[in-house]
Amino acid sequence: MNTIHLRLKQERLAKGYTQKQVAIAIGVTYNAISNYESGAREPSLDILCKICKFLDVTADYLLGLSDNY
Repeated sequence: MNTIHLRLKQERLAKGYTQKQVAIAIGVTYNAISNYESGAREPSLDILCKICKFLDVTADYLLGLSDNY
């Protein structure tokens, strides 16, 4: 089960960021974040690392391998 899109959106909203703010912070377009959150696309490893650092969560958490941040 792919949980990246669900957890990405959940963490972004919990921390009060807009899609645009996340996009600017990690160097992608607003559409890219929208696509990641809708499940239409998955982030590359490089982008996944940037998302994790920005949202202060682990990759294992975003990937659904762990319930710990």
